[in-house]
Amino acid sequence: MANKKDLTIEERFEQLEAIAEQMEDPKVGLEDSFSLYEQGMKLLKETSERIEAVAGRVEKLEADGSLSDFEEEA
Repeated sequence: MANKKDLTIEERFEQLEAIAEQMEDPKVGLEDSFSLYEQGMKLLKETSERIEAVAGRVEKLEADGSLSDFEEEA
């Protein structure tokens, strides 16, 4: 498996989904559920930070073809 830092956002969401599915399994014990929860929360935080970093790099194409930093309109 790739280093967590190398995972794409999509791969991170796939891992989060797998963790959630494991937690829903009635055969998973309480301690394992807590461990999965911790893993999921850490991955969620890292994923959120990654999304924010990507959003900060979004550029928009101007009418004249030039690129400028994307800014939210108020």
